[in-house]
Parts: sequence; C-alpha cells; structure tokens
Amino acid sequence: MDAGTQRSALEFSSDEMREIGYQVIDMLVDYHESRADRPVAEKLDHGALDAILREPLPRAGMPWREALAQFERQVVDTSNRVDHPRFFAYIPLANNFVSVMADALAAGYNIFNAVWLQGAGAAQIERLTVDWLRQLFGLPRAAGGTFVSGGSVANLTALAVAREVQLAGDARAAVAYCSDQIHFAVSRGLRLLGFAPEQLRKIPSDDEYRLPLERLRAAVAEDRAAGKQPFCVVASAGTTNTGAVDPLDELADFCAAQDLWLHVDGAYGAPAVLTERGKDALKGLARVDSLALDAHKWLFQPIECGVVLVRDRRWLPQTFKETSEVLKDMQSEGEELNFMYQGIQLTRQFRALKLWLSFKVFGLDAISQAIAAGFENAELAERLLREAGCWAIVTPAQMAILTFRYRPANGDDLLADRVTQELVGRLLEDGYAFASGTRLRGRPVMRMCCNNPRATPSDLEKTIQLMTRLAVDLETAIVEMRRTE
Repeated sequence: MDAGTQRSALEFSSDEMREIGYQVIDMLVDYHESRADRPVAEKLDHGALDAILREPLPRAGMPWREALAQFERQVVDTSNRVDHPRFFAYIPLANNFVSVMADALAAGYNIFNAVWLQGAGAAQIERLTVDWLRQLFGLPRAAGGTFVSGGSVANLTALAVAREVQLAGDARAAVAYCSDQIHFAVSRGLRLLGFAPEQLRKIPSDDEYRLPLERLRAAVAEDRAAGKQPFCVVASAGTTNTGAVDPLDELADFCAAQDLWLHVDGAYGAPAVLTERGKDALKGLARVDSLALDAHKWLFQPIECGVVLVRDRRWLPQTFKETSEVLKDMQSEGEELNFMYQGIQLTRQFRALKLWLSFKVFGLDAISQAIAAGFENAELAERLLREAGCWAIVTPAQMAILTFRYRPANGDDLLADRVTQELVGRLLEDGYAFASGTRLRGRPVMRMCCNNPRATPSDLEKTIQLMTRLAVDLETAIVEMRRTE
C-alpha cells in the first residue's frame, strides 16, 4: 500500500469491520434470544467493579476482541436488565431490535440532524414522525415538536417555552402548580430555568393521587390576591408512583379560563392513548399547550428517545433561536426544518429514525396491542396478589401500574412496613425478578409496572409467588428477631 492510500490508525479494513460488526450482532441477537432465561439482576463483585476505576489510560491499543470481552464482563454482566420481561421496577424500558439497528445506522452514517442543508432527509423524517405523534395525541395541525434525550429534557424544554410565551422572560413573580405526585424532573427543570423553590406550588393530591381541581383553584386565587403571577399548571398523564392520571379535561377548562399554560408530563403514560382504555383515561390530552414524552418507555424504543410537542410550532424557535455567523450559510427559509432552533441542542443525534422505523416495520396496530398488554398484565398481577391472601392492594391496576403492601395475619402495620421495605433488597439478591418500592401517604409500598409486552402470565405468576415466599420468610425472621431482642 503506497503512502497515498495508507489507512489512518483509527480505521480498519473492510474485512475487519465486518468481523467486528458480525460479532457485535451475534452478541446482541444472543442476548435478545436468551434475555428471559437470564437473571434480572446479577450479583455484583464490588472488588471487580472498584478495579475498573484503577485501570490506567492506555498508551497503546489492544485487540478489539479483548476490548469487547472486557465490555461484556465489566458492563453487560454488571447491569440490571431493564428490558427483561420480569423487570417490573420503575418504568421498564422494553426496546425492539429494529430500533436497535436504527441507532446503529444513525451512528454509523454519523447523521447530523440539526440543520436542513446538512441532513435534509433526516430533517424530513423527524418532521414527519413528530407530525405522526401530533396526530396520535390529537393536537392541531399548527403543533410541532422535536426529539430530545428523554422526559427530563422534554419537560425542561416545554417549561422554557411556557416561560417565554406566558412571561416574556420575566419570571420574578411567576408561580407554577402541580400535584405532590409529579415527577422530580419538573421541579428540577424549573430550578434550572431560574425559578426559586417557592415558585412551584405542589398541591396535595386527592384520594386517587390526582391533582385536585378545587385545591388548585384556591391556590391560584390566593397567589393572585398576593400579587403573584400564576402562569403554568403541570399535570401528569400517568404518575410514576401509581399510574394516576390528572383530570386533564377539567384542568384544560380551568387553564383556558384562567389564561394558564397547561403542560402535561406524559413521559411514560401518553402513548396509552393508542388503546381504548387509554383514550378514556387520557381524555383532554389533545387540549394541552405542551406535552413531554419518553418514547423509550411505552413506545418501546432504546434509550434515548424523548419528544416534546407544543401546540404552536412557532413557539419553539421563538424560545430557542439564536444566530451565528458560522451557521448563517446553513440557514434555509423553512426554519421549522432547522432543528437547532427547536431546542437547546445544536449537535444532535438522529433520534427520530428509530421511532420512524418502528412505525414503518411493525405498524401502529402492533404497537397499540403491545401497549394494551401492559393494562392486561397489571390487572392479572392485581388478581394474583389478591389471591395470594397476604397482600393489600394500595392502588389498583391503572396505566399498567399497581401498588401493594404486605399484610401479616395479625394486622401489625409496623411489621408490614418493615417486610415491605426490606423486600426490594431480597428481590435484588435473588435476581429472578425485580419490583421496586415507593412511599404513599408516608407508608412503604411495593410497586409493579407491567408495561413490558414480553412479560408472560407465567412471569407474573412466578414473580408474585417469589415475592410471597420472600415476604413470609422476612416476617418469620423479623418476628424471631423481636423475640430474642
């Protein structure tokens, strides 16, 4: 090979690239095929994990096979499998193989999806996919949006738009409102936008853990009387704790009458609108001013795949557009296609590709059926828990989530608290399945989110049998410990 054709030290031959690619694909296919047979959580070797931090920066390279083996040993084998059919904790992230390959394509072609002139096709695909979502959620034709990393940035982006449109940047007297069940991404987003903690009023939720309209009405009136400036209500289309949906239609009426921005955090729950039960629960979603969505949750995409939608697409460049001499040659007349003006990122991935390909390959009907399976699995889990006889349902199955706590035969609440609280750790130690804990009205509860369509009735039955056995063992151990103290 002469000097004119010499490869860079950072490149491989075509045969080497194929060999690397085939091995990576084989690893991924083996994982996808064997996922249900693997434990949800691995027992961690903390000494081996600490050793990772002591590895010096390499001067010379190593064979790629060795590096790949190290990745598998140190990363894959030490990570909880959040896409596992028996991972019921938090919000499971059940991806699909088409979208995995879409991420590889977007990275492999290194598509820069920020300005029209650098990626016109990518901009069109993102614009189309945003419009598909607009239609699914019932927003008007004037609505628009952009893909972001996830729900945190989607909420932050929407709140920045609300501040710009409602307050013209002057937020000194402004107040936003939400229930005490809202995700912390909202309070963190407002803090990053310069709001003080007291500028977010968290209204105590009602008996169903929803934002109560009358308490909200009273809080807004009280703040106005005190010379403050109410500007935004943040509602939830499925809370992380219980799956509760705030009364969106009534809140839309109230916000319209009070000239308040209605933002909805639909990070996991909004896609449920694709099912009949979800449409009923989410009535009023089409009336929002802005909506945050995590497509890597209930639309089955790989991390990261967030979306923010706003009722008028012009609000995004109104909030985020800045000019630069360096970029002026890249500007086009169709500014809505320059996604660098739609949010905080200039350099941005082509995230829309994976959702676009999922819609194209699977079709909306298959995706809707997968979402509906979450409702059905949560309802089955509730029935199984009731039949076990030692669990009290705290909040029934809704939006694929239910909460429950251990119920000892003697009705001892303190014993129930302790068993429920310690059960999460026992599940992690066992590794077969995992459900998380939370607190409701000051009491520890267990929580299962069943939105992974790969979960089978057998997975649910065996998981609840395991939780029951572990809880009974915990009760026995705690009672015996009390006797000896």
